Amino acid sequence: MAAHCCFHLSGTVTEPAIQSEPETVCNVAISFDRCKITSVTCSCGNKDIFYCAHVVALSLYRIRKPDQVKLHLPISETLFQMNRDQLQKFVQYLITVHHTEVLPTAQKLADEILSQNSEINQVHGAPDPTAGASIDDENCWHLDEEQVQEQVKLFLSQGGYHGSGKQLNLLFAKVREMLKMRDSNGARMLTLITEQFMADPRLSLWRQQGTAMTDKYRQLWDELGALWMCIVLNPHCKLEQKASWLKQLKKWNSVDVCPWEDGNHGSELPNLTNALPQGANANQDSSNRPHRTVFTRAIEACDLHWQDSHLQHIISSDLYTNYCYHDDTENSLFDSRGWPLWHEHVPTACARVDALRSHGYPREALRLAIAIVNTLRRQQQKQLEMFRTQKKELPHKSITSITNLEGWVGHPLDPVGTLFSSLMEACQIDDENFSGFSDFTENVGQCKSLEYQHLPAHKFLEEGESYLTLAVEVALIGLGQQRIMPDGLYTQEKVCRNEEQLISKLQEIELDDTLVKIFRKQAVFLLEAGPYSGLGEIIHRESVPMHTFAKYLFTSLLPHDAELAYKIALRAMRLLVLESTAPSGDLTRPHHIASVVPNRYPRWFTLSHIESQQCELASTMLTAAKGDVRRLETVLESIQKNIHSSSHIFKLAQDAFKIATLMDSLPDITLLKVSLELGLQVMRMTLSTLNWRRREMVRWLVTCATEVGVYALDSIMQSWFTLFTPTEATSIVATTVMSNSTIVRLHLDCHQQEKLASSARTLALQCAMKDPQNCALSALTLCEKDHIAFETAYQIVLDAATTGMSYTQLFTIARYMEHRGYPMRAYKLATLAMTHLNLSYNQDTHPAINDVLWACALSHSLGKNELAAIIPLVVKSVKCATVLSDILRRCTLTTPGMVGLHGRRNSGKLMSLDKAPLRQLLDATIGAYINTTHSRLTHISPRHYSEFIEFLSKARETFLMAHDGHIQFTQFIDNLKQIYKGKKKLMMLVRERFG
Repeated sequence: MAAHCCFHLSGTVTEPAIQSEPETVCNVAISFDRCKITSVTCSCGNKDIFYCAHVVALSLYRIRKPDQVKLHLPISETLFQMNRDQLQKFVQYLITVHHTEVLPTAQKLADEILSQNSEINQVHGAPDPTAGASIDDENCWHLDEEQVQEQVKLFLSQGGYHGSGKQLNLLFAKVREMLKMRDSNGARMLTLITEQFMADPRLSLWRQQGTAMTDKYRQLWDELGALWMCIVLNPHCKLEQKASWLKQLKKWNSVDVCPWEDGNHGSELPNLTNALPQGANANQDSSNRPHRTVFTRAIEACDLHWQDSHLQHIISSDLYTNYCYHDDTENSLFDSRGWPLWHEHVPTACARVDALRSHGYPREALRLAIAIVNTLRRQQQKQLEMFRTQKKELPHKSITSITNLEGWVGHPLDPVGTLFSSLMEACQIDDENFSGFSDFTENVGQCKSLEYQHLPAHKFLEEGESYLTLAVEVALIGLGQQRIMPDGLYTQEKVCRNEEQLISKLQEIELDDTLVKIFRKQAVFLLEAGPYSGLGEIIHRESVPMHTFAKYLFTSLLPHDAELAYKIALRAMRLLVLESTAPSGDLTRPHHIASVVPNRYPRWFTLSHIESQQCELASTMLTAAKGDVRRLETVLESIQKNIHSSSHIFKLAQDAFKIATLMDSLPDITLLKVSLELGLQVMRMTLSTLNWRRREMVRWLVTCATEVGVYALDSIMQSWFTLFTPTEATSIVATTVMSNSTIVRLHLDCHQQEKLASSARTLALQCAMKDPQNCALSALTLCEKDHIAFETAYQIVLDAATTGMSYTQLFTIARYMEHRGYPMRAYKLATLAMTHLNLSYNQDTHPAINDVLWACALSHSLGKNELAAIIPLVVKSVKCATVLSDILRRCTLTTPGMVGLHGRRNSGKLMSLDKAPLRQLLDATIGAYINTTHSRLTHISPRHYSEFIEFLSKARETFLMAHDGHIQFTQFIDNLKQIYKGKKKLMMLVRERFG
């Protein structure tokens, strides 16, 4: 059911029952004025920025079924037709039906009407909500401001979680949609959104803590600033509106926590938004310049206007030409063909295009975009001619002056993206519809879901050109622009991100012959345009690198012009910021970058990403160059010259190896050699630095050299000292080379095997000399099959044993000697090891104990003389009683030399404990027990008493091995009882056990 007055629609909307909810009936009232809904109410109570479903349903019902909705005159007209009795009846029935709601109001109004002096009687007539507003009244679509504020506040409080960032982006998109529909609520809604953003409590928190805001949140602020730029550039806004916005923007701009344009760093760039002469503010003290905020550009844009007659002609007509115009100066209004040009600070000019598009003027936006692109192309040509002239005049002078302090890619106003999008939209719009929008008051055309295509040419395009070719060309111009790396993490990341986004859009376009011509033309220009191009012959040290862009150009051009593709990619490989001798530039030239950017070591926060992109470019070239010896050599030289990160060179070496050894084809030997050469460079780079992947790198290099062939293995062994540490050379390189798997893999004959083995032995001996501690054992192992080499290695060990080797290393080598069947040599090394050892009384779990026991067992097996020689060393080095008693017990169980040299059995007697050398060992053991006992008793606690008694029991066993041991032990116990009589409980336990 619905009723309709001229400016008011009311009705009931029934929502059918569902499983868990009963049927509901909602009362809806809608007011409208001049084709706009100006207010809505609905009894459903739903709170949202957008109209509820019931309001939408009633509106659609009225649109689709106008005959079903009863139309009433405004209520004032109906009342005018009533007599007094009817009026009284009408009022009384109205009060009766709604008495609880309207009775107080009715009584109050009656009192005021009956009072002659009341305010209500001073006004002629009475209001009528159904009669609509006055023609002079403001009218706009209904917008629930409170709900907008609540929703934005809620999304911000969620901090990017639960899809809040996406919701905020949808709100921004809604603002753009409102602007396009010329809805004045667009600015109102953006104001409400901005106020909530400014009130976000995180802003002051981050500022206090010096913390950067999140990247996604930062991007929302960027969009906020861009939208305000669009609003203030509305070509048909009133001056009072603009003044009001400017006041509001300045208020936000002055707040301390207002985010800066370039993230957490204040920009040192001069004000360029209003197209100031390049470098005009260059000498300002940057510390005195206020920081540029996200609103600064919108504030500056308030000074821009649309009254320029040349600009008006450009955007208003497809026929605006001047074929008689011959002023061919830098800022001429027309080019030599008579086509209009628009000279303005490029980001500002593109902001005008964005504003025209945003406010529903697509044809005007397209006209201005074409004029800007034609201007850029003319400037390109002029710059190229100027550079060629300079080269002729100063052939030996390096020219690195830059005309762009602000790069267009990554710029806050996204000028290249704006031009590209405008032109690409024109590619998808039906030409008939689109051509109708030549009037500034028409609506926007409808986009069709079409493939990008070369639509009929615009008036100001060359023959064969289209909106598509123009879009592609302006993207290439922007991406190839030489520009300085901005300050600050956020702005540097934005440069990378915008470049990748633009390239991603370009990759969606299928290249045909027409577009390939554009690529060729721009590629040649980029190579020849000197300082104006990021791919020019000489660039400034701090220019944004071209690796990502060059990779795209390379892959696009490769099937059509391989020579040009490689020229581009090889030129782009440089990374001057890491070069110590990068050109400093010509300071005498106007607009030189050094005159604006102070001399400093650059803080390139995105350097790791940039280096990875450089690596990707190199890898792409290596893959493409497979099978082409000349190209591979050129790419290799470029990598070795330009890449400074060992990890990236290692990745390239691995990439080259994988490409060279693909399963479906024979190995590409040239590419394998490139891989090996890069691997060798990595070895040299990381030889004297710490690198956690070093071991992996060494193993991989040996694998690569194996694939290349036996000569490569021999080569790396002969020059090992420039590539590896001695430990790596012996334990990984030579050991792997000498393994059976390598011999089998390479199908080596005896001669080749011996040649490799000889190199390995030479390497082993050199390494053992250089680092005997870590290489001696590997050297002995590698030299086993050559008597002279083995003897040499053994002598190196002996020479180093007295000074540079630890007992652990010597014991390890000694055990190896015994295992190889050299017991006397093992004994010799064991005695040398003993001289380095020192075991104190309480080190009864020391890892060297097993080595000491082994050394004594070896000496015992060799004979009485060897045992007699090692026992003094043991006594001197070992002070631990339990270890000494263990050695003593073992020596008394069997006869020395029972299994002597050459397998002969000894039939001697057991050694006497009363004679040397065992007497010396026995005395040392008893002395060790006595010293250890006193040491323990100094700091003993009751919980260790029982353990101590057991220790004394073991001591007694050793005492009793001496002929007068019983007497010695009794005296020892008596001494303890006397000295430590204060420890009554402990001494009682001693008496109980030992008397």
